[in-house]
Amino acid sequence: MSEPKSFYDAVGGAETFHRLVAAFYRGVAADPELRAMYPEEDLGPAEVRFRMFLEQYWGGPRTYSEQRGHPRLRMRHHPFAVTPGARDRWLGHMRAALDEIALPPDRDEEIWTYMVMAAHSMVNTDEPQYPGAIDVSGT
Repeated sequence: MSEPKSFYDAVGGAETFHRLVAAFYRGVAADPELRAMYPEEDLGPAEVRFRMFLEQYWGGPRTYSEQRGHPRLRMRHHPFAVTPGARDRWLGHMRAALDEIALPPDRDEEIWTYMVMAAHSMVNTDEPQYPGAIDVSGT
């Protein structure tokens, strides 16, 4: 009896996650408010980190943990003022990316449910700024 496929394998593995994250970051790059959240001039490193995280989370290679340790998502996002508005913009770009890659409906729903939960858990302020935060308000 063979073991069931991981989500990662079932949706097409690395190629699918490359497509998803590339589509997502195209949206982020064109969004001045979210783009300001990324201190790096080049979004490439952020794209690689996010792709490695998603691949690992969904049952693919453990490269993220091997290179960066435990994900600690809230801690890694703490320096940024993640407001409900920033969360909603982030989710808008993720929804567009998922629509672009067109996963089967059940797989789309599974990953979307996770993305909504994760995005909601990253909100750390109602204010666009707090001491030490990076302002992502676009002003």
